[in-house]
Amino acid sequence: MKHTLLIALLGICFMGASAQKYVGGDISLLPKYEQAKAKYYDKDGATIAAPLDFFKQEGMNAMRLRLFVSPDKNTGVDKDVNVCQDIEYVKTLGKRIKDAGFKLMLDFHYSDTWADPGKQWTPTDWAKLSDAELQQKLYDYTKDVLQQMKAASAEPDMIQTGNEISYGMLWGTRAAVGASNNGTNRCWPSSPAANWTRFTNLLKQAIKACREECPQAKIIIHTERTSVSQQNDNRNYAALSNFYKKMKAADVDYDIIGLSYYPYFHGTISELEGAIKVLERDYADKDIMVVEFGYPYAWEVPGTTYKYPNYFSKYAYSDEGQKTMTADVIAMLNKHKNVNGLFWWWMEYNAKDSKLSESWYNAPLFDSRTGKATSALYELKNFVNDPTAISHVTTDKAAAKDAAWYTLDGKKVDKPGKRNVYINNHRKIVCND
Repeated sequence: MKHTLLIALLGICFMGASAQKYVGGDISLLPKYEQAKAKYYDKDGATIAAPLDFFKQEGMNAMRLRLFVSPDKNTGVDKDVNVCQDIEYVKTLGKRIKDAGFKLMLDFHYSDTWADPGKQWTPTDWAKLSDAELQQKLYDYTKDVLQQMKAASAEPDMIQTGNEISYGMLWGTRAAVGASNNGTNRCWPSSPAANWTRFTNLLKQAIKACREECPQAKIIIHTERTSVSQQNDNRNYAALSNFYKKMKAADVDYDIIGLSYYPYFHGTISELEGAIKVLERDYADKDIMVVEFGYPYAWEVPGTTYKYPNYFSKYAYSDEGQKTMTADVIAMLNKHKNVNGLFWWWMEYNAKDSKLSESWYNAPLFDSRTGKATSALYELKNFVNDPTAISHVTTDKAAAKDAAWYTLDGKKVDKPGKRNVYINNHRKIVCND
């Protein structure tokens, strides 16, 4: 090397492209399970007295929490005891999460009930608003929520402005739109431009409030089209690509592409990787997170079937199958430098000694027959402990020496001999041959 330039880091942590990674789960119902006296145990049968402390001990560093507008006002056929997370509930649990040392992801369901690609019903109290009034309401509501979260010492670090909004949000009420028709406000790939304009205008107002109140928070746009189009489109992920093209064309301001991946719905790991490759190619400036992931430890999730039976035969619905699926997903995600988040959905579900749930869910990280943590829970830390990556570099003089060389995306290399920027002994070094 003819020339080496040492650049001081000035006491801050260095983070390369997607170097800071987050792993955890959506634990929105944890207080209800605790109140219902659900029994949690580790894999060896030892009692878990404080689940958040246990999750921290097992390498998790972030938690996700959903928020509904007025869940008590939902009187539809999908009224659900599990939909109880109003602002007071979320402030309390959010503070617990932050106090325990986790990063907090806040997931706005702009609805009184579950919001997903098949239903994005407008909250009851907003039902009679015009589109212009709805934009203002969305801004005001989002801003008020975030102000309350901050006052409660529960400021989010990541914010989803909508949940699985592949086809838009705030379509209207169920009664007005009708559950069986497409509705004039839904955003299919071939929807009129007016539908997309309405949707992105709403989204911009929500994001505007987030930027004003939580300027350090990362904004996530969450979709779920991680499998190829059902129209046999030669694996080009038409629905997914179209959505983010629309976001770019409308100049929607966000930081992270959020995806859902449920193998029993979305298909093989290679299908998820295909979606990630498309997003990395077309939106290289965005980080990518799998904000919802899950796989059964026993039995089939109701209403699902294997898309590729031969492929899934190696991932039996068992503790070992769940663990293997998790390990293989993590191995794939760790190959992609833009991917910096993995969250297990409803990981705290536990029917052991609890009569809280009205229905059975087969894909959490606790076995409802025993209350024990499944083996997959212990795999999650491998997403952030990838041996080829660095989570941070510090200039703290007390930090241990590390003579190894790393590229900016965290790959360990031999002593460099070509022009590039590297990390060595907690410093950025520019090498010129």
